[in-house]
Amino acid sequence: METVRTIYRGDLRTEATHVQSGNTIVTDAPVDNRGRGEFFSPTDMVAAALASCSLTIMGITAMEKGFSIDGVRASTTKIMASDPRRIAEIVIEFDFSSLSLSPEERDILEEVSRTCPVCLSLHPDLKKSISFRY
Repeated sequence: METVRTIYRGDLRTEATHVQSGNTIVTDAPVDNRGRGEFFSPTDMVAAALASCSLTIMGITAMEKGFSIDGVRASTTKIMASDPRRIAEIVIEFDFSSLSLSPEERDILEEVSRTCPVCLSLHPDLKKSISFRY
């Protein structure tokens, strides 16, 4: 079954529709690559997908273990390389400072955060710098 339907709208812009829900996402090329930068770029979405997937896996694990990570924030930075143009590094800092987690809960979350499907799907050459603030 089709998951996403994407249409090129011109001017380096696309519109992707999630088939099941009908929700849409618009992308622009970034300003440093001839775009307007008015929406997420496709590479921004890769970085956001890594943070969202890690948070989702941590949320599932926390739920299974009987605690919550509601309110946790992720600050994500995408670093590009050239020749060829690609994502060289994704830096994510997870901020758990609003929660009181035990050392065991912290260890569990840190371990599973790096095993989300997006992280495991990205090329090994793409550096993933993940840190945790408590």
